Amino acid sequence: MLKPLATATRDLVSLDGLWAFALDTRVGPEPWRSRLETRLEAAVPASYNDLFADQEIHDHVGLVWYQRTVRVPRGWYGERIVLRFDAATHAASVYVNDTLVATHDGGYTPFEADLTEVVAPGAEFRLTVSVDNRLTNVTIPPGKLTVGPDGKERQSYFHDFYNYAGLARSVRLYSTPPTHLTDVTVTTDIDGSTGLVAYRLATSEPAPASVRLVDETGVVVASCEGHAGTLRVEDSVLWRPGAAYLYRLEIEVHDGWQTVDTYELPVGIRTVAVRGDQFLINGEPFYFTGFGKHEDSAVRGKGHDNAYLVHDFRLLDWTGANSFRTSHYPYAEEVLEFADRHGIVVIDETAAVGLNLAVEGGLTGAPPRPTFSPETINSQTQAAHAQHLRELIDRDKNHPSVVMWCVANEPSTNEDGAREYFEPLITLTRELDPTRPVTMTTVIFATAENDRTADLVDVISLNRYYGWYVATGDLAAAEQMLEADLRGWAAKYGKPIMMSEYGADTISGLHSVTATPWTEEFQADFLAMNHRVFDRIPSFVGEHVWNFADFGTGPAIHRVDGNKKGVFTRDRKPKAAAFALRERWRGLRGRKPAPEVLRESELSASLL
Repeated sequence: MLKPLATATRDLVSLDGLWAFALDTRVGPEPWRSRLETRLEAAVPASYNDLFADQEIHDHVGLVWYQRTVRVPRGWYGERIVLRFDAATHAASVYVNDTLVATHDGGYTPFEADLTEVVAPGAEFRLTVSVDNRLTNVTIPPGKLTVGPDGKERQSYFHDFYNYAGLARSVRLYSTPPTHLTDVTVTTDIDGSTGLVAYRLATSEPAPASVRLVDETGVVVASCEGHAGTLRVEDSVLWRPGAAYLYRLEIEVHDGWQTVDTYELPVGIRTVAVRGDQFLINGEPFYFTGFGKHEDSAVRGKGHDNAYLVHDFRLLDWTGANSFRTSHYPYAEEVLEFADRHGIVVIDETAAVGLNLAVEGGLTGAPPRPTFSPETINSQTQAAHAQHLRELIDRDKNHPSVVMWCVANEPSTNEDGAREYFEPLITLTRELDPTRPVTMTTVIFATAENDRTADLVDVISLNRYYGWYVATGDLAAAEQMLEADLRGWAAKYGKPIMMSEYGADTISGLHSVTATPWTEEFQADFLAMNHRVFDRIPSFVGEHVWNFADFGTGPAIHRVDGNKKGVFTRDRKPKAAAFALRERWRGLRGRKPAPEVLRESELSASLL
């Protein structure tokens, strides 16, 4: 699905702003048929939960309604008219006047409705959207619904971040010509000093097409006719981590001598590969430094905000980070575009978090249920997961910053049924995009001995919290456990290994001269312990701290005002760990640290 652009043949109107807003419990039946009966207004883009000083809205489970009036530009006669939602968390139904024009399941990928036959240029229409935040065992992410004694639905879910909902990303109305480009796929390769840009186009109906590749100075460096081909760029400038270079692919669709549609796509020439136990970008070993992040800020929830986008990326640069993972869902397209332009490497993850009912047992105290079964995570869940993968890869396949797909976060890959669930999904991922490696992050319950899926992925990504959830506060014991764990994976699989999560909750301003959990000193010491171990593992290819910044969570008693594992506070103030990471990472700049050599006696002792 192409991102809407304003070009010589396409127009674009933003529908962001203030929309009428109401809970489904506060409006009558079929509220799309008339003006929404409410005095509330909600910002778009933003999650709705924290906008209002209203407990009922904050805790609401079920449908909410958004509505606004839209006028179609009068110059759009003869054009195709399309309504685009960048996301609606987690399911949506869209009405134009009294007509249902679109439905969508999945809270973090875009969807569209062709309005050409239901609206008229120059005229107004009533746009009404229902957004449903409910999660079940067959949604991605999964959750569980129960009914309380008051007859109201209660939502529980198996991930440790707040279930923000609503229209958290932009809404747009745009036009295209009747004959138009519908898709473009670009892959790149390198032949000596020559860059190879293979492209494939799709159009709404058969029509000639041409492309040209333009460098950053505006010079055309290659061109081609037809819907598919390969452009050769002599002495090409590569897209590199920390040194982004983007060409511009200019696409034209023709009708005889006339150009009927135009579109532009940034292109970064680079290669990504796994060879042995190394992760390679442009044929050179790459070492990930960075974070798991969240789309999370006060008041906005998961609402996209360009000011936070710029500031967060500057903080990434300040720490020396070269990468991040889109934990635990696809981020707004603007985030990936910014990463493309600034040379930040991205591991792109689906919203498949919580496929692990052992975690549910730990959070609720209830006996754990089997994760994979007809009553829990089942074939319907798998089908929803597959659709999430299709939509993620369709949206993000052309971003040079995206170097790896993450199929899921912390699933129960140690349980019966895990391989049957994940093998078809990993196969699908490779079919959709054979050019990028595939990974999943591995929960601590899954070890090198009992994991059922590690042979299926290219990179072993581990989430480990030795010294926090295990051996709490005992960093000496934690160091021994962590090293034994990592060496077990390295010995069995011989693949690149990275730490996709490691961290400790920390209260900003809490200090101690002794190793006391929750203090800033303990967080810095915890990270340093992990780094000592990482530097002793030859096949180690990266470290992503959990988390970039503190973030909002649900009302569980083990969280006070959210998850505090950020090295920055929720309003982006640095903790002591941020300075420690800056000292380490700014010296690495994408290179693996020199292995720390231990004497045989020390190595034996460390593994006891």
